[in-house]
Amino acid sequence: MNQASRQSRMYLNQDMPRPLVEHCLDGQVGVFSHRCPGKATSNEDSVAIIEVSEEFLVLAVADGLGGGPEGEKASRLAVQTLRQEVQATLTAGVHPRAAILNGFEAANEVVLQSVRGGATTLAVAEIRDGFFRPYHVGDSVLLLMSNRGRVKYESISHSPVGYGIEAGVLDREEALYRDDRHWVSNVIGSEEMRIEIGPQVAIAPRDTVLVTSDGLIDNLRVAEIVEEIRKGDLQRGIESLVEKTRKRMEVKVEGQPSKPDDFTLALYRPMGLASQAEADEVAQNPVTLGVANPPEGWAEPSSPTKPL
Repeated sequence: MNQASRQSRMYLNQDMPRPLVEHCLDGQVGVFSHRCPGKATSNEDSVAIIEVSEEFLVLAVADGLGGGPEGEKASRLAVQTLRQEVQATLTAGVHPRAAILNGFEAANEVVLQSVRGGATTLAVAEIRDGFFRPYHVGDSVLLLMSNRGRVKYESISHSPVGYGIEAGVLDREEALYRDDRHWVSNVIGSEEMRIEIGPQVAIAPRDTVLVTSDGLIDNLRVAEIVEEIRKGDLQRGIESLVEKTRKRMEVKVEGQPSKPDDFTLALYRPMGLASQAEADEVAQNPVTLGVANPPEGWAEPSSPTKPL
């Protein structure tokens, strides 16, 4: 991958008709972001794919809080600031982990200063030299799964419900139906913001890294999510995951969770292409695995829909 092809791609206030999948590093990256069904206001989620080098990738998802434009602004500023800080500090020779932490701190300051009445979660996956390390603030979720369905890592949501599940006080199934599931106890845009850093975990061939807003995790169980995307064609897997999530949001069925919300995810899978020839083809024509024939009015998501 040459220097020109390494770039940051942000998807802000999107209503994507279908997932976008393209070649990245030695595998594939997939992105989807969609506004809550029936919602007239902005999609408050934002996502960034930051290709730092041939061996270093950052995935970031932010879920704005506060409603409407303030939530959207907070999440947008968080991913934009993270991207700027990661690129600037790495250029200055700062260690990748310090660069990401600097990005969280800078994002918190920007949101505190620029957004009145809004805040955001921020979940980041560092993928570097064959390893995965998670960072997060809030209840956006990071998962690392094997192609056989084993969950190698799952983040703990910074919320009363998330801590209750981790402590064994709440049952996972019961938690899906609690009215206070949306409460968040740690956010970007708070003087008391704290960053949780997870362990460094080796990524095996065909493992899948997922970073997602709670629009997914509040409507599908972790086992259901894993089963949809752990193996097979990544494009079809994400499309199936998206369709199942939409149905849960739109139609309430007894015994199944249903919580309409904005819904955003970013995935990475190493060695996701069958051959080097296919990898070269996708690198030159990434749209062949994404929005091949975009509908009229489709805005290419590699550019922000709203400027700073």
